[in-house]
Amino acid sequence: MRALRILLILGVILGGIFVAVDRLAVNYAESEVAAKVRTSQGLSGEPQIDIKGFPFLTQILSKELDQVDVTIDGVEANADGKRLRLGRMTAELHDVVLSGNFSSATATSASGTATISYADLTRAAGDKDVKVGYGQNGKVKVTGTVSVLGREISRSVLSTVTLRDGGRAISVRADEVPGQGIPGIEGMIRKKTDFVRQIGGLPNGLKLDKVTPTESGVEIGVTGTNVRLAG
Repeated sequence: MRALRILLILGVILGGIFVAVDRLAVNYAESEVAAKVRTSQGLSGEPQIDIKGFPFLTQILSKELDQVDVTIDGVEANADGKRLRLGRMTAELHDVVLSGNFSSATATSASGTATISYADLTRAAGDKDVKVGYGQNGKVKVTGTVSVLGREISRSVLSTVTLRDGGRAISVRADEVPGQGIPGIEGMIRKKTDFVRQIGGLPNGLKLDKVTPTESGVEIGVTGTNVRLAG
C-alpha cells in the first residue's frame, strides 16, 4: 500500500512538472510567433498570440497546432493607394501547419473581425468636404458639401455599406439624396458621398467577408484559407 502511495505521489509530481514545462514552452512559442508576425506583416506593435490546445509539446512535435488566436492593433491596409487604418483585428486560425525549422506557419482556415473607425473611413473617402459617421439601424451617415453658383450646399444622407468585387472592396452608397428642386444637385452630392474603395494590405490569405456599421465604427468580418501567419 505504501509503495502505491509513493507511486501516486510521484505521478502527481511528474504530472505537475510536465504541465509546467508545457506551459513554459507554449509561452516561449507565443513570444517567438508574435515577433515573426510583427516582422512579416510590417506591424508597428507586437501582436498578441494565444496558442490553444493541451498538451502543446505533442502539437509542436507533429508540427501542427490546433488553433492559434491572434490579436493585432492598428493594422494598416491600403484603400486605392490611400492608407486605411483598421482598429483591433482578432482572428482564429485553425490547423496551423509549421514548416522549415519552425520559421513559417500557415493556417488551413481562419475567421475574425476588424473595425474601421468613422474618422478613418472619412479619410478613405478622399475628400475634405465629406464626413462619415454612424447613421443608426445599420446605416452610415455621410455629409457632403458642394458649391452651386457660389453657394455652399450640404446634404447628410443615410448610406448602405456593402462589399464588392468578391470581398476586395467596400462600397458606400446613399439610399436617397434630397434634391429640394435644385437641378443636378443629386448627382453632385453623390459624387461626394458615394464611393468605392479597394482594400488591400491585409495579412496574406485573409479577405473581407461582411461589413456591419455599428456605433463605434464599421465592423468587418474576415475569413481566409491557407493564411500565412509568419514566414
